[in-house]
Order: sequence, then C-alpha cells, then structure tokens
Amino acid sequence: MPSTTELTPAGQNAATSLLRFATAGSVDDGKSTLVGRLLHDSKSVLTDQLEAVEHASRKRGQQAPDLALLTDGLRAEREQGITIDVAYRYFATARRRFILADTPGHVQYTRNMVTGASTAELAVVLVDARNGVVEQTRRHAAVAALLRVPHVVLAVNKMDLVDYAEPVFAAIAAEFTAYAASLGVGDIVAVPISALAGDNVVEPSAHMDWYGGPTLLEHLETVQVTTDPVADPARFPVQYVIRPQSEEHHDYRGYAGQLASGVLRTGDTVTVLPSGHTTTVAGIDVLGEPRDIAWAPQSITVRLTEDLDISRGDLIAAGPTPRPTKDVEATVCHLHERPLRAGDKVLLKHTTRTVRALVKGISYRIDIDTLEQRGNTQELKVNDIGHVLLRTAEPLALDAYADNRLTGSFLLIDPADGSTLTAAMAGESFTRAAAEGDPAAEEEWV
Repeated sequence: MPSTTELTPAGQNAATSLLRFATAGSVDDGKSTLVGRLLHDSKSVLTDQLEAVEHASRKRGQQAPDLALLTDGLRAEREQGITIDVAYRYFATARRRFILADTPGHVQYTRNMVTGASTAELAVVLVDARNGVVEQTRRHAAVAALLRVPHVVLAVNKMDLVDYAEPVFAAIAAEFTAYAASLGVGDIVAVPISALAGDNVVEPSAHMDWYGGPTLLEHLETVQVTTDPVADPARFPVQYVIRPQSEEHHDYRGYAGQLASGVLRTGDTVTVLPSGHTTTVAGIDVLGEPRDIAWAPQSITVRLTEDLDISRGDLIAAGPTPRPTKDVEATVCHLHERPLRAGDKVLLKHTTRTVRALVKGISYRIDIDTLEQRGNTQELKVNDIGHVLLRTAEPLALDAYADNRLTGSFLLIDPADGSTLTAAMAGESFTRAAAEGDPAAEEEWV
C-alpha cells in the first residue's frame, strides 16, 4: 500500500514534483532567448552545449552567446532566426523538475502551440513591451483557455528597451489580464522581464525595484499545479488484451494500458464502455507484480472477475461514467492546410479508440479579436477555432473536456492519408434521434 505522499501528488515535496509548461508569444517576442536564459542562469546547460552555442554565435558575428540557439535546433530555425517546431527541454532545480515546450510564435505555426500546450499545466505567454498585446497574443491566450491550461504567466519582455518603465508594464498587464479573464482563465500572473539581460528571469532585477513579485523561475518553482487523483473518477482506456495461454498462465486475461485519471483498487466496481457491462476489479498488476491499488498516470494491467468481450479502445471506468453517444459536439482548433467542411468524412481518435465519423455541421467560428461567434460558417481554415457537430459510426464514451482533459479530447484524422486535421475538446455530449440529421448521408459513411 503506497503512502499518502505517493498516492497524492499534492502532498509531494517540491523537490520531487514535476511541472509541464509551454512558452508562447508572437514572432520576435523573445521566447527562445527566454528559454535559453532560463536554462543558462539555472545552470541547466552542459558545458559542451554552451561551447557549441558560443561557437555558432561567433560565426554569426555576435560577441555574446545567442542563448536562443539552445532551443532553436533545426537548421532552418537558426538561419531564419525563428522557431518552427516545438522544442522540448528537460531541466531541474533544487525545488522542482520541469518539462518545457518552446512553441513557435508565427501565426503559420499556431497549430504547433496546440501540440505543446495540450499537456501543459502552465503557459508562459510573452509580449514585447514595445508592441503590447497583439493579435497573436490574444490567439495564444485563447488556445491556452481552450485547452484548459490552469495557470497562465504573462511575461512582458524587453523591458530594457522601454527604460524599465512601470506604466508600460502596468498597461500591458491590465489589458492582457482583462482579456484572459474573459476567456475563463482563472490564474494569471504578470512578470516584467528582459530575457536578453536576465532581469527577473532567474535573478531579481536591480532596474525594476518597483516590482515586488516573484521572478519567473521562482513562480515556476512554487506554483501549485498538482492535484489529488482520488478526486477524479477512474478512467482506464484499454490498449492491449493480454492472453498468454501458457501452461503457467492458462486462464490469465488482463487488460493493459495507462490509467488516464483517478485511482483503481482491487474490489472496485467498474463499468466497461461503450457496452455498459458492470463488473469488479479482481486484481491489478504493475510491472508484473500484483498491487491492491493504482493511480494515474501509472501503466498497469487490470484483471476483472468476469470474462467480458473487451478489446482495444474500450474504456474501463469507475465513479460517475459518461454516457456513450454517437452525436458529439466539440470546440476545435483546425490544424491542417486543408479546410474542414460540413459533410467531410473523417476518422476520430479518442484515447485508444478510432472510429469513422461524419462532420454534420460547423456551428460557428470564434473571432479571436472580439471572441464573437461567427455563424453561417461553411468551413474552418488552418488555425481557426470553432464549434462542430459530429456523428460517429460507433458510440464513444466521452467526458466533457472541462472535467477531464485526457478523456474529453480527441483528434480528427484524414482517412485517406492519416494526417491530423483537427484537435477537438468535447463539450456537452448527448444523443439525438437519427431523424434530426441526414440519414442518407450518414449511412453512406457511418
């Protein structure tokens, strides 16, 4: 039986806790420089890495090392001076471990920000103090809110270029905070920084004595982001059915996968979805050893008291369970250059389950500037955020994304070439009579 500290991440000490966070912002706001400064000043850069950056900087005619090169690893990124792909970095301080996703700022790569922030617990949105809040700033704030990132940090960068003026910072912070709050972001912290000079990134700035808040790293080290898995209903998507059928394990039948949320115990009553069969957990195996309890995000094998017809894609759930449905409503961010249109036939991938689906309609597109819902929308273009109606060939057990980020999210995939089209977050899921749709169109595909 694990201790309370092991079972409840919220009870872990800071030295063992993990924070996943993403950086975002407009082009040339200084994201890569900030990440480089964060790694450099926290002494998370190896000597050979720093030497390589210094060498590359000298070749470009720069006297000081360009810390942005610590994250811009692609040749095209270094040549153009922009971030194209999501760059993941792993580092640690004495107080916390970090997984950082440095996402692109260019509007063309907004979809990459969706990838980087999809698992983040905190988003750092950069703003150039000279330019203030721009369209791309609002877009990134909207994506963070859409993905239910619980904590947002506004880093007002390049304060050295505005003479470290407090009124400039205050005006930008007020505008962004009002906008993010209107999106439903609950926790917003603003920090004035200079990534190039190092002000308020790791060490407090001597140039901004008017600022009494934490440095960026101090906030990252202390923000409370862990949750108690006991508070969440258990959700276990089945990845693989284990049937050794050997002499030693003649009757063994286990269901392997990663516990998406909550806690499972031997003896718990569970429901298998979408079939709706109810049974009991007979045993739990972790790394081949029997356990009485497991908690997210452990990879486990579950044994049940009954031999049910369970396969990859089924969901073993405890507590309040979602109602399987073929009619799905979702807020989406379209990622592909090819538009998404009503009538499109797609594949829908939800956890370990992939089913055919039909885009029945596009309810509206969200105007990022005004947050107005634009109706009469026939298609969603790349980087558009909107609301769609889908009809699936088989019932899905979807939680609302607001309740569970893992089992409330899914992808729309092009059935022709397998490319990802759209990232989706389920809203209210309900069943409608087939007569409300177009049965002829539905039967052709689903």
